[in-house]
Amino acid sequence: MSLRVRKIVPYLAILAAVFAFGLVMFGAFVRLSNAGLSCPDWPTCYGKATWPHHEQAVAAANAAFPDRPYEASKAWREQVHRMLAGTLGVLVVVLALLAARRDRVVMLAIILSALFAAIGIALYLHGERNWSSGLALLAILLPTAGALWLRERAALKMSVLALAVIIFQAMLGMWTVTLLLKPIVVMGHLLGGMTTFGLLAYAALRYRSVGALDNRHASLRAAVMLGILLLACQVALGGWTSANYAALACGTDFPTCLGQWAPPTDFRQGFVLWREVGVNYEGGVLDMAARSAIQIAHRIGALVVFCYLAWLSYRLTRSGFRTGGVALAIVLVVQVLLGISNVHFGLPLPVATLHNGGAALLLFTLLAHYARLQPWHADDVESFA
Repeated sequence: MSLRVRKIVPYLAILAAVFAFGLVMFGAFVRLSNAGLSCPDWPTCYGKATWPHHEQAVAAANAAFPDRPYEASKAWREQVHRMLAGTLGVLVVVLALLAARRDRVVMLAIILSALFAAIGIALYLHGERNWSSGLALLAILLPTAGALWLRERAALKMSVLALAVIIFQAMLGMWTVTLLLKPIVVMGHLLGGMTTFGLLAYAALRYRSVGALDNRHASLRAAVMLGILLLACQVALGGWTSANYAALACGTDFPTCLGQWAPPTDFRQGFVLWREVGVNYEGGVLDMAARSAIQIAHRIGALVVFCYLAWLSYRLTRSGFRTGGVALAIVLVVQVLLGISNVHFGLPLPVATLHNGGAALLLFTLLAHYARLQPWHADDVESFA
């Protein structure tokens, strides 16, 4: 391995992580602006690699998809999101190949994974859905096995594993369209985006960080991991709230809901994860009681996460990680204020999009602490020098 490659890999990991964060934000913008079904086919948009531009192409698009009239203001958002996701996929393939450069078996797995994914998309476009799904499954399993095979630094494993997640993300993106915004798929797509960002961010952090010199912070590291798990659950609740169009189920009231502390709720219907296929879930299908239950569950989850992360911030500060503890507290407070603003101001698009970004920043802050608290060995980090 040349010194030049050693210097490139950490910077490429940082670039991929930053790109993934931007994609999470743009994906939230697409979803919250109700553009998730603005292209009724996948991966094309009304049969185009981009989207229809001219009057004749628009007329052909409307004739081909009479149930989904073309909306230029929305279609470009969805297709640009797909293009950005494809660009991130290429970045991750390059990063994974460079990360696994010392292991030919893993490199072969990565190359085959990328090849199978590309062939799978081509088969999907030609209507071969079963073969396409089979190749996509292989494309996911190969880098997953490769990450498990690697016995080196965590950064290398995360770089390879990110490829498997981003291919699965592509499948979730396809199902989002073909299953007409099915809530479990939309929520999974959000979690997949956060997972992709988390893996790439952690890889970048581990390439960069020198970690702890010993294991004396084991209990603090466990506390940070619990914070990550609680945040993941809250992100899932947020995704479920958005996917079921329950963000304003309590109106613009906070902390009450519809002017009451205990409004009518239906938690049983609100949390049915799998519903019938073929139903168009755009706009939501649940009644107000079920949506109110989802919104209240999201608020309770936010309170739990806020209390725990506030305590964790205090503990980090007291344990000698003052800067990181204060940073966590600041991001946490901003995120809570954004959530309250979403309700109070009726879910304005910029605030709702920033709320998604705030969740990603919270995840990054926790991952930064987790990386810093990991026991470190001399060969655990690749030098920038």
